[in-house]
Amino acid sequence: MAKYPEPACSVKALVVEAGRGAARLVSWRDGSRPGKGRPGHKRMDSRFVALRIRPAGREIREATAGVELAESWLLAEWSAGEPGPVQFWLSDLPENTPLTTLVRLAKLRWHIEHDYRELKQPLGLVHFEGRSFNGWHHLVTLASLTHAFCTLRRLAAAPKAAASV
Repeated sequence: MAKYPEPACSVKALVVEAGRGAARLVSWRDGSRPGKGRPGHKRMDSRFVALRIRPAGREIREATAGVELAESWLLAEWSAGEPGPVQFWLSDLPENTPLTTLVRLAKLRWHIEHDYRELKQPLGLVHFEGRSFNGWHHLVTLASLTHAFCTLRRLAAAPKAAASV
């Protein structure tokens, strides 16, 4: 069993140790509320801390047959009004990845949830009542193609707004 030279600590403790001064303001997209952003919407921004860490622990060693994991990014959102960091992400992106890229990719969840909601309701994924794999496969294929078509039409109609996302 591996012995570690330092006692284990939480990701929150690592970020707090780096300090509030390590947090940098990053904006990642236009919000849905009116404001002074480019297309008339408020820009989404917050403060983020990015640290290079090497994940460790008994469970990780057992899961990877004793092989050490490579260094990863620990990204933490530490809003100005909060006493400590509130959200955390781990990423295996390269060491030279800019903070803005880390934040933009971490915050893609909103787009994914929006697309999934659009696939389920307006495009009919939720309405499948068939009993065969072929029927399900056809529905998913057609819904995905329809979603791609709608997305391309939306991007063609507003290319400047799409470029800011």
